Amino acid sequence: MTVHFIGAGPGAPDLITVRGLELIRSAPVVLYAGSLVPQEVIAEAPDDARVLDTAAMTLDEIEAEFVAADAAGKDVARVHSGDPSLYGATAEQMRRLDRLGIDYTVTPGVPAFAAAAAALGIELTVPGIAQTVTLTRTAVRATAMPDGEELAAQARSGGTLAIHLSTANLANVVRTLAPVLGQDCPVAVVYRASQPDQKIVTGTLATIRERAKAAGFIRSALILAGPALAAGGFRESRLYDPAHHHASRPRRR
Repeated sequence: MTVHFIGAGPGAPDLITVRGLELIRSAPVVLYAGSLVPQEVIAEAPDDARVLDTAAMTLDEIEAEFVAADAAGKDVARVHSGDPSLYGATAEQMRRLDRLGIDYTVTPGVPAFAAAAAALGIELTVPGIAQTVTLTRTAVRATAMPDGEELAAQARSGGTLAIHLSTANLANVVRTLAPVLGQDCPVAVVYRASQPDQKIVTGTLATIRERAKAAGFIRSALILAGPALAAGGFRESRLYDPAHHHASRPRRR
């Protein structure tokens, strides 16, 4: 018996990986985060599968499902939104499985920040502008941020910030970032990236709060901030420069 942690992607049902979909299609037990995982993906489970939405469940209740499935010799598809390595509370589930001696695998998924960048049609790492992407969040009711990981500290790199789980905290995000990045720093808020009701609001730290408020964004949105969002006059990379030689394009004689 194996528990398969599966990243369902950012919301569009066709952005799940082939491997992840095949695991769901063959799983006799499917546990999924109902508020975020598309129903079209869960509908691929076998007709006789035990399918449970874990949104209202506790960790103990989820563990009990793992234990029951193990006793019955049934594999479990544990489906999370985005990628399981980011903000999915998978580490605590894996720790319990380790204690129980139950095997598990992890199938990655398309993360929300990648879907948001795709929706905007931008590259988050632009030559000479930004070569670092920081994935972070802020804390309101959630677990406090560890010392040294506060948003202002993350912003000082000058790279691109992908701020998760913080739409309701946008006013504080703006207050924190403006002294570090400047009021004219480009910002985008992408609501439900890749999904049919996707919406995008762009602006600067000076304007984004009012624009997002007018759009009615409260949750399920990702905040991107940094100069790469509006980069225009950047230099081209050396990757395709004819004067740059490497193993795949050796110097011509």
